[in-house]
Amino acid sequence: MLVTLKKVLLDAEKGKYAVPAFNINNMEILQAIIRGAVKLKSPVIVQTSEGAIEYAGIDYLVAMVKVAAKAPIPVVLHLDHGKDMKIIKQTINSGYTSVMVDASILPYEQNVKKTKEVVRLAHKKGISVEAEIGAIQGIEDLVSVSEKEAFFTDPKQAKEFVDKTKCDALAISIGTAHGPCKFKGKPMLDFKRLQEIKKMVNIPLVLHGASQVDQKYVQKAKKYGAKLVNARGVSDVLLRHAIKLGIRKVNTDTDLRLAFNAALRETIAKDKTAYDPRKLLGPARDEIQRAVEHRIIVCGSRNKA
Repeated sequence: MLVTLKKVLLDAEKGKYAVPAFNINNMEILQAIIRGAVKLKSPVIVQTSEGAIEYAGIDYLVAMVKVAAKAPIPVVLHLDHGKDMKIIKQTINSGYTSVMVDASILPYEQNVKKTKEVVRLAHKKGISVEAEIGAIQGIEDLVSVSEKEAFFTDPKQAKEFVDKTKCDALAISIGTAHGPCKFKGKPMLDFKRLQEIKKMVNIPLVLHGASQVDQKYVQKAKKYGAKLVNARGVSDVLLRHAIKLGIRKVNTDTDLRLAFNAALRETIAKDKTAYDPRKLLGPARDEIQRAVEHRIIVCGSRNKA
């Protein structure tokens, strides 16, 4: 059933777990996510980026998720990293139950102004709003945020931002990054900052750029031709601690891409006679489901549907 982001995250706050959020671009990825969530009885957030909307078409994406949401679990249809107001308005009017407005690289007052406008439009229709304060480094949906542009979230400013905008969830920057190469040195997150933000902000907190970057997928993809240098992510240990300290939504995209990439490359390499798309994409879908199930278990949302 389709529900709002606010609903699943308030339940997560009460239960002290996180709800995994997975990005989709096509049917196979969506099927893998829903199958994994149903199997483990977990609520799930299905996200589409602006790039996914451009690639697949908003009508296709909404129709697919509405069919998927017939599953016996709570499903959120969420716009991830909405920057273009035209697309944000389109999703609000097309059946999404949640949108993210990302104005994090704009000057603070402009971020507040844009977020307040999206909150006004979305709340009119009972749609949840996630916002972001503190820019996260890396490439998100082909848009790059440089190390110079990225900055950590200031706890006091986060409180003021939430008070002013009335957003329903807040994405914060504590050291993660988008893409497969999240850390130059030893993986570390600013847990002290997270604790301070949690004390001051009374809405659910979101962690972007949180993929594990499972090395078994990295190595398999490289074995069959992929070029991945210094690929590393947020370990299960780090993520579990972040959830313990208050993270309630965990974004995952890179992990699904790596699982898909590794499985597809292996299938093509091992079965030279395969030409049926179902034979090529089926194993990739199955591998994504395994990645989804692992993330659900780490987030603690198993049996919470």
